[in-house]
Amino acid sequence: VELEAKLDALNDEINFFKTLYETELAELQSQISDTSVVLSMDNSRSLDLDGIIAEVKAQYEEITSRSRAEAEAWYQTKFETLQAQAGKHRDDLRNTRNEIAEMSRAIQRLQAEIDSIKNQCAKLEAAIAKPK
Repeated sequence: VELEAKLDALNDEINFFKTLYETELAELQSQISDTSVVLSMDNSRSLDLDGIIAEVKAQYEEITSRSRAEAEAWYQTKFETLQAQAGKHRDDLRNTRNEIAEMSRAIQRLQAEIDSIKNQCAKLEAAIAKPK
């Protein structure tokens, strides 16, 4: 029952982290979609379209690289945090398994003692029942 409760707690925690991940991903996507580019235009007759296109492309590449770097840093931080939590949960699970093993051994010892005491009781009852 305890293990089932711990399993349910761990499943709830996994679902919480999934929801948190999806929320943070949606937030990042909304931040990325809110990015805008401002263009200035020269009204003279000799427009350098190739230059304008190159400048816009450079701006987009800069925004993309900056967003990618921010996203990678954020994901790296989240990954490290989740790795630390996974390590803690692994240690907790190992400790719980050790406790269960200890309790199983204690139960086996107690059952052996109970059987021994039952045998002693049976022998004493038989000795009492014997006529002298």
